[in-house]
Amino acid sequence: MTSYSGATQWLLLWKRSFAYGPDTFISLVFGCLAMDSKICVEIVGLIRDRNFHTAKSIAEGLKQKFPEAFLDPAIQPLLEFDWCSYLMKKKRELRGDVWQYSSNLMCFLNGHLLGNEKDLASWAKKQWSFTFTRPQAFYMALAEDFYTKHLQKIGHTFVFMDIEIAGEAVGRLLFELFSDVCPKTSKNFEALCTGEQGLSQSGLPLCYKGSLLHRVVPNGWVQGGDISLERKGDGGESIYGSTFEDESFAISHCKRGILGMANKGPHTNGSQFYITLQPTQWMDKTYVAFGQVVEGFDVLRKLEEAPTCLERPKYECKVKDCGLFKQ
Repeated sequence: MTSYSGATQWLLLWKRSFAYGPDTFISLVFGCLAMDSKICVEIVGLIRDRNFHTAKSIAEGLKQKFPEAFLDPAIQPLLEFDWCSYLMKKKRELRGDVWQYSSNLMCFLNGHLLGNEKDLASWAKKQWSFTFTRPQAFYMALAEDFYTKHLQKIGHTFVFMDIEIAGEAVGRLLFELFSDVCPKTSKNFEALCTGEQGLSQSGLPLCYKGSLLHRVVPNGWVQGGDISLERKGDGGESIYGSTFEDESFAISHCKRGILGMANKGPHTNGSQFYITLQPTQWMDKTYVAFGQVVEGFDVLRKLEEAPTCLERPKYECKVKDCGLFKQ
């Protein structure tokens, strides 16, 4: 494995700058000065996207082949909801052409946005004569394996809801339940997704399947979980009985996508739940948050945009199916 002296690194960097342009060279120069003459490649992106893993492999390959020229790559895999939030934040921060950015990953060189995996591959080839190619099937398999292991590493329970609007399937909401912080509340929601508890003491099927998302509060939340036969939005039961106590207020309603229990006052949690559409910290000491949406960004947006009358959707927004997400 070849290593380079500091002087040789600068010479290589200078020569390669002509292939990619002076702006990139200047950015790298100042970045290298700040980091002991080494280049930091940062990859942030959607964990399940094969192109994210293409970029990750290129960054790791550059470090392996040129260990004296590169720092260890900074790899940040994100689930869909976090990626969409990150991308919107970066668009507001960087502005300009970034408003049109549509890739599922971002590659940075010493903190400066380079582009997507194709831009990184082009830069690596022109600046370092480095190529790293594998079949697309390889990256697809790598993405699925990495995704599964990532969820397992988190150590939380994941459940899903497949949503229909006006009889048309619009996609899946995937929830992460903070079962370590709110085990009782999380188990209630999980069991209502799986239907494992059968019937309640009053003979009510304890399952969200077929229930409606009956309320949409603009800039507030989407609400569902009335499992009563009438489905008016004022019923429901928990797996522990009619209601159960507030377990913890440790989870803040600090962002879009927080999952919590609707109630009619202290210690009246049943089956109804809500998903926040923006930060709603005023809820923090009144409603128990116990999870978050990790996938289904567009699904939540479609629910949010559903036409309503007095906060009730004009067309049925239904949980077509639900259950435990098997990793």
